[in-house]
Amino acid sequence: MHCQAVGREPSCARSYCWQLSVGALALPMASCSEPDNTAAAEQTFGPSPTLPAPQTSWIPTVNVATATSWPAGAKPTAANGMAVNAFATGLDHPRTVYVLPNGDVLVAETNAPPKPDDTGGIKGWITRLVMGRAGAGVASPNRISLLRDADGDGVAETRSVFIEGLHSPFGMALVGDDFYVADSTPS
Repeated sequence: MHCQAVGREPSCARSYCWQLSVGALALPMASCSEPDNTAAAEQTFGPSPTLPAPQTSWIPTVNVATATSWPAGAKPTAANGMAVNAFATGLDHPRTVYVLPNGDVLVAETNAPPKPDDTGGIKGWITRLVMGRAGAGVASPNRISLLRDADGDGVAETRSVFIEGLHSPFGMALVGDDFYVADSTPS
């Protein structure tokens, strides 16, 4: 973009162009408004829910939950007569959990597979920003770990790598003596 302000100093012209550019970007955003969610909760589910009209905007609304872990020593409140404890900690992006017939637990530890086409330009920058906010902006461990609760106290005493070198594993199934893993195909 080339800006020129008549009768102004060059630095003043840059400031004027900057203000004009920010104003041009802010105008469409100012026209966006929150959707009207006036339907009562009972009307939003069931066989004939009242749904809000679709909303359109120039800039899509993306609400990304920030990934956080439980603070040290904290845990969910259990129902009366029940207890909650951490079965395992320190897992790297656990995605899928599968309990084997012998009680061992398999955990697919993975992150989103890299997408080479999404790394450049403004789209790539925004993707990295959003993925980082969601806690997914790190390398993928690409493995399945085996957790074993040897004494039956509800806490895994041992953890070992069951399978490694996968490509973003996301599903597991044991069928008879055959173990299947679903993962994405590397590009």
